[in-house]
Amino acid sequence: MARKTDSAPKAPKEPGRIKQMWQVFGMTRRYDSRAVWYMAAGFAVPTIAGIVLALVLSAGNVFGTVLWILAGVLGGFLAALIILGRRAERAAYKQIEGQPGAVGAVLRSSLKRSWRGSEMPIAVNGKTQDAVYRAVGRGGVVLISEGPRSRTNRMLEEERRKVLRILPNVPVTFLSVGPDPDAVPLHRIPAKMARIKPTLTKPEVMAVSNRLTSLSSSPLPIPKGIDPMRMRPQRGR
Repeated sequence: MARKTDSAPKAPKEPGRIKQMWQVFGMTRRYDSRAVWYMAAGFAVPTIAGIVLALVLSAGNVFGTVLWILAGVLGGFLAALIILGRRAERAAYKQIEGQPGAVGAVLRSSLKRSWRGSEMPIAVNGKTQDAVYRAVGRGGVVLISEGPRSRTNRMLEEERRKVLRILPNVPVTFLSVGPDPDAVPLHRIPAKMARIKPTLTKPEVMAVSNRLTSLSSSPLPIPKGIDPMRMRPQRGR
């Protein structure tokens, strides 16, 4: 009897951790030429500090000298990885900047635990694809526009009136992401939100978020937030 063969295609094998890191490094270097220099500096400073401390504190002690140098190298390697992660995220968001759903990608992947946001917008202009997103945290309600401020100011004001109609004591903050000179870059959204003065407790954040979610309408005609970390670098640039 002939053996049965499995005709189902096998799932592609996931690349190893080192290969993934190399791919991230390649993507970051393509879009951020200064990343290599930042990583080199991040590695060099702790390593040099470890060598200096080894010479000062462990002169004549071979074991102590080796430990200090090893600690400096490991610290430099960790610093370089941290810098790579931050610069890679910044480069990834730079690729999707200006596309519909870019703000949703940030709200989905980069918000701190103290904030609750959705990758889906709460208001969309069907013609221009301008959109407004909402996040709730200890700083109150943040409305983030995606598009030129000249077109999104009215949308922001309408959404603020809706919030204040049911939550009159909750502060509302505007952030604008778009082509305007003073607009907030995508990678700076979490930092801007973190600077908002806390006014709500954690239970109040949950209550406000649930109240606003219950008033949300049906899904709007705009793509969900793009996952910037899964995008492939575009060729030919």
